[in-house]
Amino acid sequence: MTDDTTRDPERIDALLTIEEVAELLRMPVASLRYWRVLGTGPRGFIIGRRLRYVRADVFRWLVEQRDGDPTAA
Repeated sequence: MTDDTTRDPERIDALLTIEEVAELLRMPVASLRYWRVLGTGPRGFIIGRRLRYVRADVFRWLVEQRDGDPTAA
């Protein structure tokens, strides 16, 4: 029994690829890879051999970036 809502990328708990996260953030994939090495980007994890991001984690990280530094312009 397959529900079409499981394939909806707009779901808050949807799993995203690095390319989808880059598109969502309007950033190059290379920046996401660099941030991953530094440990400063959105939290991702490996499933098998694939890097995935939980959509809610990406938005949580984005809010932290916005709210994190009160001196940033």
